[in-house]
Amino acid sequence: MKPIVAIIGRPNVGKSTFFNRVTRTRNALVDDFPGVTRDRHYGDASWGGVEFTLVDTGGFLEEDESDFADEIRFQILQAIEDADVIVHLLDGKGGISPFDEDLVEVLREITKPTFYAVNKIDGFEQEVKLYDFYSIGIEKLYPVSAEHRYGMSDFLDALTGVLPKIISDETKDMIRLAVVGKPNVGKSSLINRILGEKRLIVSEIPGTTRDAVDSVCNIDGKSYLLIDTAGIRRKAKVSKKIEKFSVIKALRSLDRCDVALIVIDAHEGITDQDINVAGYALERGCGCILLLNKWDIVEKDSKTAKKFHDQLRMEAKFLKFAPVMTISALTGLRVLKIFGMVDEVYSQYTVRIGTGQLNKILERAIERNEPSLYRGRRLKFYYVTQVSTEPPTFVCFVNYPDAVHFSYKRYLINQIRDGAGLDKVPVRIIFRKRTGKGKKG
Repeated sequence: MKPIVAIIGRPNVGKSTFFNRVTRTRNALVDDFPGVTRDRHYGDASWGGVEFTLVDTGGFLEEDESDFADEIRFQILQAIEDADVIVHLLDGKGGISPFDEDLVEVLREITKPTFYAVNKIDGFEQEVKLYDFYSIGIEKLYPVSAEHRYGMSDFLDALTGVLPKIISDETKDMIRLAVVGKPNVGKSSLINRILGEKRLIVSEIPGTTRDAVDSVCNIDGKSYLLIDTAGIRRKAKVSKKIEKFSVIKALRSLDRCDVALIVIDAHEGITDQDINVAGYALERGCGCILLLNKWDIVEKDSKTAKKFHDQLRMEAKFLKFAPVMTISALTGLRVLKIFGMVDEVYSQYTVRIGTGQLNKILERAIERNEPSLYRGRRLKFYYVTQVSTEPPTFVCFVNYPDAVHFSYKRYLINQIRDGAGLDKVPVRIIFRKRTGKGKKG
């Protein structure tokens, strides 16, 4: 479970630029117009070998009269509550604002580590601008320039130095299941149904997050850890009826799990947000099982299940490997059968394939379908080996790694799936240039 770091501050101080710099992405929108970021963005970051999740929030305006003001404040306060460490970003060019003082007062009420970084300080000569900020009672200020990288190394050294250590998980020997999905799809009902079955032995242990209690059940001699999550809501389209959403707890759970049980309300139908939730799970390399819940109240005929299955395969092409089950948490329909599927997925998720078998698969794949020429030269695939599990990850050595077309990469992954029996889990393949002459195998 990665620590959470939340970036907060008034609009237009450079939070999104800071977010992009630390996560080394361009995922957060950046614009000179204040208030571009109205909800929270999440990204994985790493510094000095320390991994953490960074949260970019909307600008804090205590007296903002905009339609989104209440929602933005809620998102910031929620981010503060969920985070392990807070970064309050200030504007070195714009100077102190009354809103900065309001936010400092809010932060004084919390006991979590808080860093005050003055952004847009592009060099040592501009550090004199820091003195004004000491007047609002901040003892330690960090001069940084997210755009030009000035001071970022020192700041990140200090930040990662106080992040909580990742707790060793005493449940590592169990199969860990995260129950995820948007609100009201029946996640808690599913967990309650599972834990209410008379054949299950149930105990509760403290979760690794501050406010979670994970449930442990034992079925046929196997232990499973059930991780409940808050529902993941979509971004709202109207100001007064904006749905409050928080994905941090879900991301924490996905970081901890082996298999994600992605619950979908079959009665409502498959939505874009269901697909987004599935995407979160895939990004984190989880095994996935798609559960079409509330099947007992779906109007159906002999073709209904196939229609749902086909729709999922069409809208979530990236999860074609994920098993699909129709269940009812209310009635218990096929609920216990979930664990048989979990066992199948987990078996593939943790499997190791011998290098000899892998290279036979690679040779046959190339014989069937040779790769395209690269600048008039033939791509040579020397050998492939598995480097990790959870999910199965392979490294293939080739003379021109960057020249492997994504379609050929997909072809090789499918060949490995077929040849190694990995039809129910995500499979990753990395292409690297061979160094030295080394022997095949």
